[in-house]
Amino acid sequence: MRQQHRDPLSGSGTTPSPRPEPGQIAVLPSAPPAFVEAVVAGGGEVAELDARTRGLVWLSEKRANELAEVLEAHPAIGWVQLPWAGVDAFADLFASLSGGRGPVFTSAKGAYSEPVAEHAVTLAQAVLRELAPKARHARWAEARTGTSLYGRHVVLVGAGGIAREILRLLEPYRVTVTVVRRTALPLEGAHETVAVDALHDVLPRAEVLILAAAATSASRHLIGARELALLPEGAALVNIARGALVDTAALGEALAQGRLVGAGLDVTEPEPLPADHPLWREPRCLITSHSADTSEMTAPLLAQRITENVRGFLGDGRFVGLVDPEAGY
Repeated sequence: MRQQHRDPLSGSGTTPSPRPEPGQIAVLPSAPPAFVEAVVAGGGEVAELDARTRGLVWLSEKRANELAEVLEAHPAIGWVQLPWAGVDAFADLFASLSGGRGPVFTSAKGAYSEPVAEHAVTLAQAVLRELAPKARHARWAEARTGTSLYGRHVVLVGAGGIAREILRLLEPYRVTVTVVRRTALPLEGAHETVAVDALHDVLPRAEVLILAAAATSASRHLIGARELALLPEGAALVNIARGALVDTAALGEALAQGRLVGAGLDVTEPEPLPADHPLWREPRCLITSHSADTSEMTAPLLAQRITENVRGFLGDGRFVGLVDPEAGY
């Protein structure tokens, strides 16, 4: 596999308590050779799931219920590697393991920061430059339209690996960035950092609003009709996180009213978006069908994360991408 991107969290592992017991590792529900090789590269032994299994690489978010059944039948499994940065598909499983029960979970959080951040900045520029309506018109425009990303005020919701990479990519554009996160703890590269309860205070300054936060019960429809109304006229909205962060109906109404210059959506609610959904017909909505991180981009990064965590599992106990089941990410 050709690796174009780097994992910014590589080498920054921490040791959970209690540390899981090392042992054989299973790769399920299927075992693609690249990921089996990643386990072996970390010094692991890949074997069929049985009573000796201590580690598990689980490669499907759509089969979360099966993972729950596997863990119930094999309580000796002490570590589970999940395939994506977002782990909202496993929310029910985490809820059933409340109180610190169950294995240590790691995800790919942070690993896909570069490709997803690149897509976020691409969408921001495409929306501001009005590429979607121009492409749909399929004729020479009577007037030149579009605005520049340079010097804009960007409100960035989220402070994880993707948000940090977005900050880095935005530096040449001389933007002012306000980061909205769980706490007001400063984030390197941001001009201002506020807690999420101050979201309404900063939205009126958001010429570009980029959503890069985890999907949890608390963040569902974080951006609804009220929040969209607080944005200045002509603002651009970009969502490369999870569709549930945005009230889809409210966004459609805001676009129809012409208050926003447009929206760039890599994710939607529902997903996939039905073929007859009004957003497909909205000329100022650019939808990229969850392609910010294609398998070609993510597979080498996930393989690297698996190898690093296998080494931690069998060696010094340090894991990258530890999941907090209570927080949901």
